[in-house]
Amino acid sequence: MNMQRRADIMMILVTVSWGTSYVFMKMGLGSIEAFNLVALRFGIAFLLAGLLFYKRLRKVDFKTVKYGMILGFILYLVFTFITFGVNTTSASNAGFIVSLAVIFVPVLSALFLKQKIGPRVFTGIFLALLGIGFLTLNSQLQINQGDALCMLGALSYATYIIVTGSLTKNVDSLNLGIIQLGFVSLFGLISSFIAAEPTVLPTSTASWIAILSLGIFCSAIGFTIQTISQKYTTPTNTGLIFSLEPVFAAVFAFLMLGEEFTTKAYIGAALVLAGVLLSRIDMKKVFFKRGQSV
Repeated sequence: MNMQRRADIMMILVTVSWGTSYVFMKMGLGSIEAFNLVALRFGIAFLLAGLLFYKRLRKVDFKTVKYGMILGFILYLVFTFITFGVNTTSASNAGFIVSLAVIFVPVLSALFLKQKIGPRVFTGIFLALLGIGFLTLNSQLQINQGDALCMLGALSYATYIIVTGSLTKNVDSLNLGIIQLGFVSLFGLISSFIAAEPTVLPTSTASWIAILSLGIFCSAIGFTIQTISQKYTTPTNTGLIFSLEPVFAAVFAFLMLGEEFTTKAYIGAALVLAGVLLSRIDMKKVFFKRGQSV
């Protein structure tokens, strides 16, 4: 098995774990508050990643810490919005709405970086937004509060993607990734004190399983494997694999929480997925290359 195939398999496993995160967030919120969950999740991730790469972390410089604080704050906003959102919407909806980050990246790039949006990406944006309408709007054309918070999470994540691209050029990306996890946990802990939330540990086995899974698999291992694997595969493969995250989220929400889609929601989910895929991947190039290789 070549390195690209191994990298693709590892990223599929990461995407599966990220798909489960929405279910685990709902489970964890059964016994602890949202800010506590964010602090615990990323605190566990930071400690584990720090132990695994402590020799490398000893070489960290001030610039990396400063950039880690900036990215950590944005990532804190991402997961605060998503965690509060998941508390009042379905895990399935959350997964598809957060995938809008892919759509928001070119929109923000066009607004602030003056980058043009091509016809393919524009069509993808239209399909995804149409799908979100099917998923979230009720008969009075009102949107659920949890769905709105997940949209803010997607917008924050798009901001994180753009800022990360500019900050990782002159620093050790792995050290930066670990440092940012620590700052997310710190900001979550500070917020829990400001919000007068009692800082507590989970009180049930299910909540402990959820928190440890979020910290170990969805955060520490997930972010590390993503960083390593992307060196050995193509952007097209990466985009296609990561686009499956909301599908896995819906599958696990059905299997573990018993959530089911209505016909309207199925249509919305299909439109969102089509829009995300169209925005990320140039299908003409994929099929043209395949035709050439045959």
